[in-house]
Amino acid sequence: MALKRRNKVNSTLAMSSMTDLVFLLLLFFVMASTMSSPNDIKINLPQSKARTNTKQVVAKVSIDNLGNYFVALGREKPVAIPVEDLEGYLCGIQESDSTMYIALHADQDIAYKEVVNVLDIANQHKMKLVIATRNNGQ
Repeated sequence: MALKRRNKVNSTLAMSSMTDLVFLLLLFFVMASTMSSPNDIKINLPQSKARTNTKQVVAKVSIDNLGNYFVALGREKPVAIPVEDLEGYLCGIQESDSTMYIALHADQDIAYKEVVNVLDIANQHKMKLVIATRNNGQ
């Protein structure tokens, strides 16, 4: 007497859960890469032996090698600002947060007067200013 099996074993894999996992990983890496904000403005910072880390940098003023000014608030993208409007822009930021720091990222090849201009604005309005440098590796 030949007995037949009524239930056959299905040897295929359900790929829907695997594709869900791949899409979730892809979504995670896309979101993680957009959260990091690399320095979009190419600035060659001068070297320094000092190591200082500011905890509360609110405004980042960047001056590239062509003398163009850029201001970034927190992790936002830098915005090009004409030099005439820089003082008013920084004063507007200071009104919203009086305990802010300004990080000055100035290219080492620009004229010294460009750096002094930002230093004067910070000094006149009693803003806390930090000049950014890169570590020389010593």
